[in-house]
Amino acid sequence: MLRLYLLAGLALVPATTAAPAQQAHHARQDALFELRIYYPEKGKLAALNARFRDHTMTLFAKHGMRNVAYWNEEPTEAAPEGRLVYILSYADRTSRDASWKAFGADPAWRAVVASSEADGKIVAKVESIFMTATDYSPALLTGKRRGHAAPR
Repeated sequence: MLRLYLLAGLALVPATTAAPAQQAHHARQDALFELRIYYPEKGKLAALNARFRDHTMTLFAKHGMRNVAYWNEEPTEAAPEGRLVYILSYADRTSRDASWKAFGADPAWRAVVASSEADGKIVAKVESIFMTATDYSPALLTGKRRGHAAPR
């Protein structure tokens, strides 16, 4: 009998899977996404992660960039320590360019670079890919991750 009530109750709950158009609307809160790949100098991945964790993400937000997600690549032959991969989002390319210009000129950022690179450069190479969401893209995850509120 309990199963019958549970099944009847589930029939009354609205579906939680949004239609593709609705999903795209959520994914397009920001129209432009930038995938960035950082190749750390040998032995510098920990320092690079510390710089992002302790300083860079906050400064990105200060300058209007939305931190979407960050990953460490598993080590490969081409990148023995792995790489730092992350996504930022912006309203459009103009706001992206303005944000990066302000970020690069920020004295706080310049101090972070000077401090974090006192023993040498920590980034060997950066790749950047610009993307827009497809009309069938699922909504981006929001909510708490590892005890931190997701950026909005």
